[in-house]
Amino acid sequence: VQLQASGGGLVQAGGSLRLTCAASGRTFSRYAMGWFRQAPGKEREFVAEISRDSGTRYYTSSVQGRFTISRDNAKNTVYLQMNSLKPEDTAVYYCAAKVDGTGSYYPYWGQGTQVTVSS
Repeated sequence: VQLQASGGGLVQAGGSLRLTCAASGRTFSRYAMGWFRQAPGKEREFVAEISRDSGTRYYTSSVQGRFTISRDNAKNTVYLQMNSLKPEDTAVYYCAAKVDGTGSYYPYWGQGTQVTVSS
């Protein structure tokens, strides 16, 4: 599966952005999808994950209540709605895919999209 992330940009603290990840292929509904981020000088970290049928969603604690992951299997797309953004959310955001139920390793990655939150 090939992934294309978009929707990043520059926003003021307290603002919102919605990231989109478009996937190629006919088997999108087999995959759990995740969002990760990497800030300058830091390691990449997990942000959110959604199961193949949207039945299960996980978030890292720092975004819980502010970010929402969702997907539209008919459109082969996963979204990350980011509200109440903070300067510490500044990072390159990546979407990733794994066959649902195969553990924690994500073998498929898109290119990143930059999110910058100004104070």
